[in-house]
Amino acid sequence: MELPGIRGSSKMSKKINNVRSKRADFYLIAGIVEPGSRVLDIGCGDGSLLELLEEKRNVDGRGIEISQKGVNASVARGLSVIQGDANTDLYDYPDDTFDYVILGQMLPVISKPREMLNELLRIGRYAVVSIPNAGYWKNRFHLLFRGRIPIAEKNDNRWWNTENIHPCTIRDFIFLCQEDGHIIEKGIKLDSKGRATRFSGTNGHANLFGEQAIFLLTRDK
Repeated sequence: MELPGIRGSSKMSKKINNVRSKRADFYLIAGIVEPGSRVLDIGCGDGSLLELLEEKRNVDGRGIEISQKGVNASVARGLSVIQGDANTDLYDYPDDTFDYVILGQMLPVISKPREMLNELLRIGRYAVVSIPNAGYWKNRFHLLFRGRIPIAEKNDNRWWNTENIHPCTIRDFIFLCQEDGHIIEKGIKLDSKGRATRFSGTNGHANLFGEQAIFLLTRDK
């Protein structure tokens, strides 16, 4: 697979296909973001993605993270990260502050995901959103045969204390974007081994076999 956004970068493409972690999406996102861009990473955690973007894409990166532990870890990496709550703090940013606004794996825990997508595309020319796919075949089988909600987090979590308050499928996300006029410029699904495949439309194959997905969005012109 050729890394989207890095033409002819076979070395990086090989690195992506060899990744066997839940954060294989980091390398895909790095390929989507144009070099030298202004980037905001929402819920940046320990700053791993921002660090990758600064090293590989020479971005002017900023981050917002709700946990003090994550902020401390990011600052220790030399990154520009502030403590804040994405549910409330994005409204303070002026329009078109960034080229790319990244929301990685956080949409299910956002209190108002529809409003969040609008904010991403207000303060950024593009939004890069990655989501865990509730329609993944293993989740369907788990519910069908065990009759219980599948939980992807730590073993001590159950349905009543999981952070995922708004789980969605790949198709759910696509239909929301279509309804609100957000343009999906790229859709990429990743399987359980981090292998990536481009898709378009409401692709049922991606919805069934994608454990997670990455979308590059822009506002309706």
